[in-house]
Amino acid sequence: MKKPMSAVIAILSVLTAGLAVTGAPDAGAEIYQYVDANGTISLTNVPSDSRYRRLDVHPNRLHPMISERELEPVISRYSRQHRLHPALIRAVIKAESDFDPMAVSRAGAVGLMQLMPHTAVRMDVRDLYDPEDNIGGGTKYLRQLLDRFRGNLPLALAAYNAGEHVVDRYRTLPPIDETRQYVRKVLRYYRTFLIRDAAAPGRVIASSEPAAQSPTPAAPAASAP
Repeated sequence: MKKPMSAVIAILSVLTAGLAVTGAPDAGAEIYQYVDANGTISLTNVPSDSRYRRLDVHPNRLHPMISERELEPVISRYSRQHRLHPALIRAVIKAESDFDPMAVSRAGAVGLMQLMPHTAVRMDVRDLYDPEDNIGGGTKYLRQLLDRFRGNLPLALAAYNAGEHVVDRYRTLPPIDETRQYVRKVLRYYRTFLIRDAAAPGRVIASSEPAAQSPTPAAPAASAP
């Protein structure tokens, strides 16, 4: 399923360099990207499908970030809908994309919560690059994983990173360094956001299920090393 991004990066580099040399206006050099259900990335300057999304190839605006403040209404809404703490959703976004809605991984995962195209289809996500659509699908998927692993947050996060079938196979955190580091990273961000929320004057912390609130895993067998 993994698709190398080197070709895409090379193309974007050439286009960006061309703009810098010629001084051509952005409107005359529009590039569109589409990631299909297999994770294949297609680029074109003449989009033939409504699923193509325009890329900003300006060197200083290739990866536009979105602030937490801008995303807060969306995060709050989906945290209530899927019974997840807002700090947990923020932690996953921070770990996955660092709030870059145009992020695409080497494996083909897309957007703020880095959804794979086939997962996006399962979660009824129509536009992977749309922050609201992406967060809606990501939180829905995370809720399903928490339910599947009986509220065990480390296992749910491991499944989010490596796939639920991999976690099913080991019945604990998989012995995969990348996955274990990912779980530790998300939990670290989760604790940081929880502490920051608690310290914010006049801030009301949205409630959610205890299993999803606790940043420290209760099951010893599932604890990150």
